[in-house]
Amino acid sequence: MNMHRVYVGIGSNIEQEKYIRLSAQYLRNAFGDNCGLQLSPVYKTRAVGFDGDDFYNLVACFDTDKSAVEVEKTLKQIEHENGRQRNQEKFSARTLDIDLLLYDQDIIQADGISVPRDEIEKYAFVLSPLADLAPELVHPQTGKSMAEMWQVMQAEIDKNSLQKIDFNW
Repeated sequence: MNMHRVYVGIGSNIEQEKYIRLSAQYLRNAFGDNCGLQLSPVYKTRAVGFDGDDFYNLVACFDTDKSAVEVEKTLKQIEHENGRQRNQEKFSARTLDIDLLLYDQDIIQADGISVPRDEIEKYAFVLSPLADLAPELVHPQTGKSMAEMWQVMQAEIDKNSLQKIDFNW
């Protein structure tokens, strides 16, 4: 059985505490209690691209024997079971958004999957928790560690746009 290390980005701006908590439970249920689920700190960020409540964002890491396609399908199912509406605009409020960020060191552009997700390089709310969780992890395309990438991005962002919060699990 081949195990794969997976990183996913999680976000919510509707009943954030409830849905962030549920995301961890659903991931454990879907991928197994012994998947080694690890969670980054939770960050509060302003909604991007629309007026809405602040988002809570984090990154989760776990091991699975599922293919990238199966993981992606499972993540979409978890979103659906938590009230995510797929017919909304790209930038809109959501109960739960779970994106496959990294699947081992694979580069995948097929079957509706784009890994590594370009959001890693674009958004502080993705890269910062990823760097917290796996600072030495090397991005398969840039060849730089998450800590190195975060150091560069940190210099370019508005410090008030990303706020680490004390989340009560």
